[in-house]
Amino acid sequence: MELWYTEEQTPNVRFSMRIKEHLYHEISPFQEIDFFDTYEFGRLFTLDGIIMVTEKDEFIYHDMISHVPMAVNPSIKNVLVIGGGDGGTVRELCRYKTIERIDMVEIDERVVRMCQQYFPQTACELEDERVSLYFEDGISFVKNSKTSYDLILVDSTDPIGPGEGLFTYDFYQDCFNRLTEEGILINQHESPYYPVNAREMVKAHKKIDTLFPVSMVYQFHVPTYPSGHWLFGFASKKFNPVNEIDFTKWNSLNLKTKYYNPELHVGCFALPNYVKELLND
Repeated sequence: MELWYTEEQTPNVRFSMRIKEHLYHEISPFQEIDFFDTYEFGRLFTLDGIIMVTEKDEFIYHDMISHVPMAVNPSIKNVLVIGGGDGGTVRELCRYKTIERIDMVEIDERVVRMCQQYFPQTACELEDERVSLYFEDGISFVKNSKTSYDLILVDSTDPIGPGEGLFTYDFYQDCFNRLTEEGILINQHESPYYPVNAREMVKAHKKIDTLFPVSMVYQFHVPTYPSGHWLFGFASKKFNPVNEIDFTKWNSLNLKTKYYNPELHVGCFALPNYVKELLND
């Protein structure tokens, strides 16, 4: 008998992959957690039936959320990660020896603990001495924190369930307040392709654009995400990520990356016309 995992990406589109084994299932106080072993993508981690990470393509997302801002400002020392329970974003940040502090706030501790067990590929650096884990609501953490950060990465799920509050104006305002004068905010920006995702992308961009002097969007391709075409938002109090960037210091680190490179960095901010029209509508 063949076993298949299927995600309903829109009411009219389904994405399926053949699985070897259903490794784990749990309903936590916040969401439904599942791990599978697949033939094409290796291990697969889902929340509430939505793909979060696969072994085969996770490097794309984690390269692009972390190395883009680190190349813009290689002097970043204090970082806050909201979400990111699989640990992949922290893994990439830990490659920078100049970073002194990484606070990761994940509302659901079970996600982190199960990723440590079933997804060591991404969770392998969560015990780095520079990393502090906080299992609480990221919205409250940002609002009440007194710490200043050089970089905030909002590595969130879609704006439903536990991730809904991470797409509000008040949350972005609190992030702005927590950032230093050279601070950068990167947020998971959804997809421009299917209308249900595009609406959230536009709403998030308009909120951020009213707060930050620099507010841009960049794109990348993840095969297992709806349409494959996905975006991050880049917001900063100071840095333009294209016109004012010098890759000399980043290149000197000799970091081996599977997706990110300086040429791609510049190109990923060049958006298709239909995306520009959505953002400027």
